[in-house]
Amino acid sequence: MERLDESCFSHWVVEHQSFLSLWFLFMSSSMTSSKPYLIRALYEWIVDNQLTPYLAVDAHSPSVMVPQQHVNKDGQIILNLAPRAVEMLHMSNEVITFSARFGGVSTDLYIPCYAVIGIYARENGKGMMFEKEPEPPAPPTKPSAPTEPTEKRPSLRVVK
Repeated sequence: MERLDESCFSHWVVEHQSFLSLWFLFMSSSMTSSKPYLIRALYEWIVDNQLTPYLAVDAHSPSVMVPQQHVNKDGQIILNLAPRAVEMLHMSNEVITFSARFGGVSTDLYIPCYAVIGIYARENGKGMMFEKEPEPPAPPTKPSAPTEPTEKRPSLRVVK
């Protein structure tokens, strides 16, 4: 096997540095996060193996709605996502929502995917932990259209 000449490779990289920078910028910014896809895949894998999926969440991330009395001192909450433990589970590319009981009280939970720390099986710990992600920027808002004065509703009167 022929060995690559390092000086030749370095020279090529220097010559094409601006192109490579643009390409890496484009590739990294044009793709959506793989995190929600991995969460869904691992959830399905854990459930298919008759294990209990646990979701670790950063409860102090913006927009997270979980029962704060169950958050640990590190600001995390571990949630049981077993089908028998939750209702109306929905996992989109942006958010995980479901209803679960805490102390017998049904509670709706809202967890943005960027707040998920990991998903794993309770019984053996197999799963995946994720690097902390920043909150995605809010989509640009449209400038509000100038409001026009409200017109009176038409009314009917009896004319004799």
